[in-house]
Amino acid sequence: MDIRWDILVEYAPFFLKGTLLTIGLSIASILIGTILGLFIGLGKMMRNKLLAAPFNIYITFFRGTPLLVQIMIIHFGVVPLFRGETDAILASILTLSLNAAAYIAEIFRAGIQSIDKGQMEAARSLGMNHVQAMRYVILPQAFKRMIPPLGNEFVVLIKESSMASLIAAPELLYWGRAMQGQYFRVWEPYLTAALIYLVLTLSLSFLLTRLERRLATE
Repeated sequence: MDIRWDILVEYAPFFLKGTLLTIGLSIASILIGTILGLFIGLGKMMRNKLLAAPFNIYITFFRGTPLLVQIMIIHFGVVPLFRGETDAILASILTLSLNAAAYIAEIFRAGIQSIDKGQMEAARSLGMNHVQAMRYVILPQAFKRMIPPLGNEFVVLIKESSMASLIAAPELLYWGRAMQGQYFRVWEPYLTAALIYLVLTLSLSFLLTRLERRLATE
């Protein structure tokens, strides 16, 4: 296997731009998906089945359909409906956020339900309302238990951001495909992209492991 270092040097600035966009897409999607996931998870836990139904349908749809289909619907259907034209970056952020929210909602639900019910009763007996008890008592305890599955979801999200290349968002894999199309090479573009994704996911895993250990000692 001969490696053409000259084309790697040529495409280095593009890979850098693509990596920065991949990081940006991932961070935005993680933040939005986490916030949405919290509210959706709480919505699914409502005792009124009629009120909880929309949240159940949301989770079922986004967990039960391929991400590729979702990104195509949002890119070619939803975004033009509101903007009048396609926007690959906006569509990517929306799709990744909405998809991640469905999985994060289940993580929040499982984490909250893992806390003993007596914790809520004790908080209410101290004069807290339901929202205060969730904010100051339940969620802090549940969050520690949710770090490992949340970390896994965030790592998956970084890798799934590569789907954005299919709608021409100029992220990391997009430039790998561009190099492959220009020079008809396979090893250089895709190995480079794979190594960069590996560095990103390992870095995130390391940070989350440190956070988990720090919270475990508190």
